[in-house]
Amino acid sequence: MNTPAGHLSYCSNIHPGEDWATHFAELQRHVPGIRAAVAAGMPFGIGLRLAHQASLALSEKANFEAFVNWLAETGCYVFTMNGFPYGSFHDTPVKDRVHAPDWTTPERTAYTLRLFELLARLLPDGVATGGVSTSPLSYRHWWPGPASRQHGVAMATENIVSVVERLILLEERTGKVLHLDLEPEPDGLLETSEEYISWYKNDLLPTGIRRLGAKGFNAEAALRRHVQLCYDVCHMAVGFEDPGTVINRLEAEGLYVGKIQISSALKVDFSAGAAAKIRALTAFAEPTYLHQVVARRQDGTLLRFRDLPEALAAFDGQRQDWRIHFHVPLFLENYGLLASTQADIIETLRLQLQKPFTGHLEIETYTWGVLPAEFQASLSDSIVREISWVKGLL
Repeated sequence: MNTPAGHLSYCSNIHPGEDWATHFAELQRHVPGIRAAVAAGMPFGIGLRLAHQASLALSEKANFEAFVNWLAETGCYVFTMNGFPYGSFHDTPVKDRVHAPDWTTPERTAYTLRLFELLARLLPDGVATGGVSTSPLSYRHWWPGPASRQHGVAMATENIVSVVERLILLEERTGKVLHLDLEPEPDGLLETSEEYISWYKNDLLPTGIRRLGAKGFNAEAALRRHVQLCYDVCHMAVGFEDPGTVINRLEAEGLYVGKIQISSALKVDFSAGAAAKIRALTAFAEPTYLHQVVARRQDGTLLRFRDLPEALAAFDGQRQDWRIHFHVPLFLENYGLLASTQADIIETLRLQLQKPFTGHLEIETYTWGVLPAEFQASLSDSIVREISWVKGLL
């Protein structure tokens, strides 16, 4: 739906279905009721997640036409896509495979281009821009050592420039401005906003200007228009990044935010009751997703762990502040003895209302099925509650 802060919806990666038939059935089951509860009588936006197999099926004429007809009948539209998870994302261990295939591969490039072709056809009249969020190049621990990582970055950057070239031509053909929204996250090759900015200035712009400029394109302007940041609030909070500082730094560098992914992380203050809090955290150490931990010591230095069980095993009882990459429901500030980074969402949206820095807002809590039992509830009701909570802030 369109709000004073931009188009708002939730990401359909909440719903299972790596094949299109299953995922479409989930959308048909949940979306009409959600729209009636939060956007009755208004066009309702969908943040569409398509796995590789689903994207192939939706590219078929009959499936695409059936989906477009359903969107019209239900008063819905698509304005953004999640192209981060390529394959399975539910009911099976995902962990670091969420990055596979990564941006060093032709498979990731082809899949992302297919999403853009679909998005260009799905964007409704009056919505001139759309984005596809994607992996932060690759998974850091697949590239041991600085030289190996720089090699991975270089290969990934070349493929992203190839996508930009196609987006330039797609804009010429359709008039739609589409942007690839890279999503820094813990243990990505691009983990922080600082690493994203460094990559943009030192890798993407030089590579893109060389390649696209040689073909006669206005290369730098095209790169800045078609490659943007997916600002995932949970990921930034896990890294102890201040929203205002990040937004100001991006603006100073002339870099754009394609969308805000509205999400919340777990946080723990171990200054008191550490043993009980460690016990409470064990309920969140589940086997499906990576839950990286960033611990801030008393001297301000950061200690990083690849997954929550590793951090729990290493805890030494000393005072630390932890941030855990576990997307928890937005509307709860506390989870018993544990807390959330809800305040970062409130501050990010305050900044967006004060001086808009993107036109797209997407709620992304995908962990409903792996939350501890006491925090689970009806999926549709939970989505409605999240959207209503965000609408209240806006």
